[in-house]
Amino acid sequence: MNELFGTLPDGTPVHRWTLERADVRVRVLSYGGIVQSVEVPDRTGRAADVVLGFPDLAGYLAHPEPYLGALIGRYANRIAGARFPLEGRTYALEANNGPNSLHGGARGFDRRVWDVTPVEHGVRLARVSPHGEEGFPGRLEVSVTYSLLAGGALRIAYEAATDAPTVVNLTNHSYFNLAGSGDAGGHELRLAAARYTPVDAHLIPAGGPQDVAGTRFDFRAARKVGSGYDHNFVLDKGVTESAVEVAELHDPASGRVLTVATTEPGLQLYTGDHLGEPFAPGDGIALETQHFPDSPNRPDFPTTVLRPGEVFRSETVYGFGVR
Repeated sequence: MNELFGTLPDGTPVHRWTLERADVRVRVLSYGGIVQSVEVPDRTGRAADVVLGFPDLAGYLAHPEPYLGALIGRYANRIAGARFPLEGRTYALEANNGPNSLHGGARGFDRRVWDVTPVEHGVRLARVSPHGEEGFPGRLEVSVTYSLLAGGALRIAYEAATDAPTVVNLTNHSYFNLAGSGDAGGHELRLAAARYTPVDAHLIPAGGPQDVAGTRFDFRAARKVGSGYDHNFVLDKGVTESAVEVAELHDPASGRVLTVATTEPGLQLYTGDHLGEPFAPGDGIALETQHFPDSPNRPDFPTTVLRPGEVFRSETVYGFGVR
């Protein structure tokens, strides 16, 4: 179902698409590719919205920085010093997070209106990011398909192609609260990650990956999430051609369970400690599948370089259940 959701100040209409399958209802906006809501049942069959979102377009325009539910690009996470070298040239980006570039710059993919086409059990969003947008090289053709699988899992499939060497790192920035409201810090999390990337004061990776054993970053066995996390975890599986399950989030009170499967090598755990009105710190947990922060400046990290003739492909599947 497609309906008008609002109008941008320049008169551009924003539409909302509703997907329904297997007791799951997902609403997606053409603005920012935002996942506005995901309604799933608890162990008693009572449905609730398990992602943070605003009821109207004005909320997203007034509060853009939490990136609630948005598509993130061209580069998810941070690039140190808002610059990176590529094939003998240094590219300067928008410094929108202290000295660094965050989530693609001041007007990243989260603040663009996407072309939306219905597909079977989903929608396909597409846009062209012109050469030089937010400082990134190359004309990038991007498509992102949201679809509901037979059991109600939300599949997000990304594709991109470029006409010049560039860097690409795409993700979705949904904040999950499986209780439907309140503090999500009591959720239990399991992550298939024996290492994480420590960060400096600006949240840029400092040194190489470190073992989680004996630290607060060890989620290899499920435990309460708590707070104080905005870190990339190095997934044990690495980069894979098909999505592999890497995480499980569980709310003991409602019984709801979220599973995360991905082709990506990393997962950013952010516990929403800086969420502001109308939300409160800790109201949602972001599990952003991605390549590592600052990879364009770190040849020791999995590459994010995309060249002409290549196709960037990535897939993440959010599954919902109860126990």
